[in-house]
Amino acid sequence: VQLQASGGGLVQPGGSLRLSCAASGSILSINDMGWYRQAPGKQRELVAVISNGDSTKYADAVKGRFTISRDNAKKTVYLQMNSLKPEDTAVYYCNSQIRLLLDYQSIYNYWGQGTLVTVSS
Repeated sequence: VQLQASGGGLVQPGGSLRLSCAASGSILSINDMGWYRQAPGKQRELVAVISNGDSTKYADAVKGRFTISRDNAKKTVYLQMNSLKPEDTAVYYCNSQIRLLLDYQSIYNYWGQGTLVTVSS
């Protein structure tokens, strides 16, 4: 199983970016999908998570600015980031809770490789 994240880059304060993360491999089903971020010198923190029933949860710092969504047919999770601030600068990691075709009784935790978001003028 692989999670491939994309969409990071350099954006000015107030701008927008959309991150994508596609899962591939021998996947039976995906439970929660989420985004985390890690700024320089800080611990990794939850940004947003979405369940397979489309329930969502956001960090207080991004509520009202970021929107998480998913496309189950494409096994992809998205993070629409609007009104970006310099403090949003971080490496963003996607995460998925996955049941495998050959081990359906267990749920495995997978991480993407990270994509850098830099908010600066």
